[in-house]
Amino acid sequence: MPETVFNHNLSAFIKGLYGDLLAPAAGIAMALAFAPFDYAYLAFVALAFMFTSWEVLTPCRAALRGFLFGMGLFGFGVSWVFVSIRIYGGADLSSSVLITLLFVSVWSLFPALTGYLASVIVRRSDHTINSLILPGIWILVEYIRGNWFLNGFPWLQIAYSQLNTPFSGYVPIIGVYGTGFIMAMAASLALQCRHGKRHIVTNLTLIAVLLTSGVLFKNIAWTHSIGESIRVSLLQGNIPQEQKWAPKNRDATLRKYRDLTEKHWDSDIIVWPETSIPAYYSEVNESFIEPLEREAVERDSDIIVSLPMKGDQPHVKYNSVLVLGKQRSIYHKNHLLPFGEYLPLQPLSGKILDFLNMRLGQFTPGGDDQTLPIAAGYRFAASICYEDAISSEARTKLPDAAFLVNVTNDAWFGQSIEPFQHLQIARMRALETGRYLLRVTNTGVTAIVSPKGGTVKQAIPFETAAISGIIEPMGGLTPYAITGDTPAVSILIALLITSMSTQIKFNRRTQNRQRDQYERGSYDD
Repeated sequence: MPETVFNHNLSAFIKGLYGDLLAPAAGIAMALAFAPFDYAYLAFVALAFMFTSWEVLTPCRAALRGFLFGMGLFGFGVSWVFVSIRIYGGADLSSSVLITLLFVSVWSLFPALTGYLASVIVRRSDHTINSLILPGIWILVEYIRGNWFLNGFPWLQIAYSQLNTPFSGYVPIIGVYGTGFIMAMAASLALQCRHGKRHIVTNLTLIAVLLTSGVLFKNIAWTHSIGESIRVSLLQGNIPQEQKWAPKNRDATLRKYRDLTEKHWDSDIIVWPETSIPAYYSEVNESFIEPLEREAVERDSDIIVSLPMKGDQPHVKYNSVLVLGKQRSIYHKNHLLPFGEYLPLQPLSGKILDFLNMRLGQFTPGGDDQTLPIAAGYRFAASICYEDAISSEARTKLPDAAFLVNVTNDAWFGQSIEPFQHLQIARMRALETGRYLLRVTNTGVTAIVSPKGGTVKQAIPFETAAISGIIEPMGGLTPYAITGDTPAVSILIALLITSMSTQIKFNRRTQNRQRDQYERGSYDD
């Protein structure tokens, strides 16, 4: 009886206005689970609140609750969009606010969709089945957001908040979406404990099994060293974004990186950040790149630089990585950033930006069939900026890639929380693939990441810095590298369909039993 009264009072509270007011706060709490705050447990609190809401609200009200949650999550979690638009995009204050609100509102539609579907499916359903349905819907909507809509936006997906918890042990096996489902299921199981002692014992046991399994999986070495250690140096130039592309600053920028390089010729690989050379290849090849390459060969070192390159056609431009050394190789960025490097939803997006007097780059994808670049005698998986947020970009380059290299320029977002979130996402790629990751940024956060996703060495953000360390070329494949997201997502879909089918049958039997009771005259009005 006490739990019945408690659940009734909780439902009444959740259904009311206070529940709507708490939804944005729950979204902010979820954002605090991610870097740089790393309050990972808050993700479970936020999930529990939303799952409770969606169990008792009507579909439309559940969608509203999800939207309000999204406004808190994305409004706080990706507030750095305003910095980029206002300071570096050149938009005026009102336009910057409007675009940021539009951006946040669009992504808030996804938790709104989650709420609507959850309410339609789980209301009046069995609590045990809800422990599977609610996490399943959450992750499937995350999958759509992260892979399909506008080329994918996987920011603030719940698994990334668990890199330092036992749940990270699942990542090399089932990836981000499988791991996200496991942790969401743990939150749902804990939530269902409020329905009585029977649920408490069973559910807490299941949660303990999930946590223990995660700890055990973390201790498994899925990949192995395939060669001698490699000494690497990563250079963080800390060039202000507003100064980076000014023609008068080009020589000073190149000289800065050249001076930093001179101090690290003892390294096998030296890596510069994204567009560290602020000029097209054709403009600096003879005067800067070729002399730098000759010296790299003499010093028995490879330098990985980044710069824009023009293609064979006038309108073709690439955002590229160039390896200078004994064996020159090139990688052109393939997964472009929407509204940053290409304009989706044309011609509408182009007209809007023209109206706002904003000019953004127009680049060409490099293609899926590019040969992997080589440094220190090993092929590696290169990614540029936003590409490290897409798990398939690294996974599909295995097993040939012996390590990962990501170059980025997070100076677009100033001294906001974005660089720390971005590093957190990049660390997941190392954990998924069982490879070392060399992540080099213009202003931060530059880091060497281990195959377990841990930070081996990290530069101080927003300062000129160079860090050096030792990595090992890795071979072998993690289970996730072999299968990708398809099995986990397929199992989730099958699980959701099965759960829904079971629930339909359960409801039908309940209705039939009530009808039989009524017909026998034993139904109590």
